Amino acid sequence: MLYRAGQTDIDVMAAIHASAFSPKDAWGRDVFSLQLGFPGVFGLLHPSGGMILMRLAADEAEVLTLAVTPEVRRGGIARSLLSQATTTAAAMGAKSVFLEVSVANIAALSLYSRAGFIQAGRRPRYYSDSTDALVMRFDSQDRT
Repeated sequence: MLYRAGQTDIDVMAAIHASAFSPKDAWGRDVFSLQLGFPGVFGLLHPSGGMILMRLAADEAEVLTLAVTPEVRRGGIARSLLSQATTTAAAMGAKSVFLEVSVANIAALSLYSRAGFIQAGRRPRYYSDSTDALVMRFDSQDRT
C-alpha cells in the first residue's frame, strides 16, 4: 500500500503537507524536489493521503517531516508510514532515528512514544509559533 516517493510525486507530497500544516509552515514543491534530490533522502507515500520524508547520514536517520491529511487522521496511516520508514532506514544502515516535534503536538507525541521514540533533548522556541521542540530518538535495535 505504501510506495516510495520520487520526483514525480512532489506535487502530491506538497499538497498533503499543505493540508496538514499552517501556510507559513507548509513545504512547497520546490522543497520536496530539492530534498528528494539529496543523497540519502527518501520519501514514502500512502495513497489515502499521508507522506514521510527521511534523511540518512552515516548510521543515523532523521524524520524530516511526516504529514497526514486531516480527513484521514487517526486511521493508522502515520503509524504505518513511521514503521515502514524506520524499517527502511534500518535496512540502509541506520542504528538510530531522530526527529523534532512540537511540545504542543500531543497527537504526534503520542504516536512517537507508542512507536518507541524517547526524548533525547529539547530545542527552545524552535518552531515559527515559538513553541519548543522535543528531540526524540528511536534505536533500530530496540525494534521488536
